[in-house]
Order: sequence, then structure tokens, then C-alpha cells
Amino acid sequence: MAKENKATQKFVPVRDIRDNVVIMKNGQMATVLLATSINFALKSTDEQRAILRQFQSFLNTIDFSLQFYVQSRRLNIEPYIEILKTRESDQDNDLMKIQLREYIEFVRSFTTEVDIMTKSFFVVVPYTPGSLDLSEGLSGGLSKIMKRKQETMSNTKFEEEKTQLDQRVSVVEQGLTRIGIRTVPLGNEELVELYYHIFNPDEVNTKPPEVTSGESA
Repeated sequence: MAKENKATQKFVPVRDIRDNVVIMKNGQMATVLLATSINFALKSTDEQRAILRQFQSFLNTIDFSLQFYVQSRRLNIEPYIEILKTRESDQDNDLMKIQLREYIEFVRSFTTEVDIMTKSFFVVVPYTPGSLDLSEGLSGGLSKIMKRKQETMSNTKFEEEKTQLDQRVSVVEQGLTRIGIRTVPLGNEELVELYYHIFNPDEVNTKPPEVTSGESA
């Protein structure tokens, strides 16, 4: 089992999660923002056009790529069922106990037959440290930068690169706020949970592994 897990980890592009930043194996850094949604269909025609114009203006102001990610996850109803069970024992009226018990069975059977999905919206803001030096030729520059990316990042270097990433995040947050979308950066534990369920979509009730501190040189 240990060998199987180790082999699986080779296909996971994440190298580390450090100070609320995802560090990929290719050296790229990223901040993940949890975003609210807009019920676009309920907006008037003028409001829809205004939102589209504002979003277009936002995209034109950035000079870096963004990833918009929508995650659909089956709702885990068991915590809600457990709350209802505790309330059942608190009821003094026998009729209320029966009704509550029937309601519990209805919720359990309904969610078993019908997949109740929850949707979460994320914005991934990437940043690649360093720049490609073409003075040594394209192949030489690529080789040099890939070697540098694979090295463990020191605390000082990490903070410098994170400052650049934070500036991008600020631009994205401000742009989305103008459209009416609120965002909040994910923390270490939330990032671990997000990526764990991305690579383990069937393990709904499984707790992700504990986050560990990043390495420092």
C-alpha cells in the first residue's frame, strides 16, 4: 500500500503548500481564491450587459493568466442527520419524536436516491518565479531556469516571490469586487482539503492528510 501511494504521488503536480501558497513541482506558485457567484439569469438585460462589460474590462487590465475552477461535490448529509438524532432525544412529545424520526428517514432515503450536489467557485492566481534568460540560448535558458525551480526555495526568496504573487491577487480581488463577486484566499488546511478531493473525488467522507510546514533552505 505504501508503494502504491508513493507511485500515485508522482502524478500529483503539487510539491508543497506553504503560507497559504501552493507550490507546484515545476516551480510555479499559486494562490487559490474562493469566490461567490452571481445569479446572472435573474439580472435585467441592462445589468447583464454591465456585468459583461465590467468583466471584459477586468480581463483587459491583467497581463497574466487566470484559472476559473468550479467544483461539484456530493453533499455529505450525515452531519445533518446526526444533529437531528440528538434533537430527537430532547423531544418530550412522543408525536414530535415520531415525526422527527420519519423526517430523518425521508432525508436519508431522498439523498440516497438523488445525488445532491454542492458547487464551489475558485479562482487560481498563478505566478512563476524568475524570468527566462535567453542570453545563453533558448535551450540553455530553459535548462537553467528549470534547475533553479527544482531547488528548495529559501525563506527570504519565498517571501520575495510571494510579494509578487500577492500583488496579482490584489488586482484580481479588486477587479472581481467591481463585478459584485467577493473572494477570500484559502488557507493551508483548506488548500490541502481542496487538492485532496480533486485527486480523490470518490472519498467524500475521508479526512484529508494533515498539512505540514514547508521546507526551508
